[in-house]
Amino acid sequence: MSSPTDDFLILRELPEPITTDELDGAAEQSGEALKELRDEGVDIRWVDSEVMTNDDEEVVGTFCHYRAESEDAVREHAERAGLPATKITRRGEPLSGE
Repeated sequence: MSSPTDDFLILRELPEPITTDELDGAAEQSGEALKELRDEGVDIRWVDSEVMTNDDEEVVGTFCHYRAESEDAVREHAERAGLPATKITRRGEPLSGE
């Protein structure tokens, strides 16, 4: 895996809220899809995720940060993991401030 990678931010909006247990299951599926892609020579790595919740503490989506060789690799991962990829964008420079 010697290809250059870029940082991507993925908004995953869920059609219906899920529980944290269901989120844990989705994370497992994600990890399996990442391993499968890397075994096939695709350079992709999860960096971190922020969880979005509603007033009832149900999970309504996530913002995920990945390093990958291409946007197509990020889309392929989402498809294999059965996860939504509502919006995928390249990550710019972080803002500084208070």
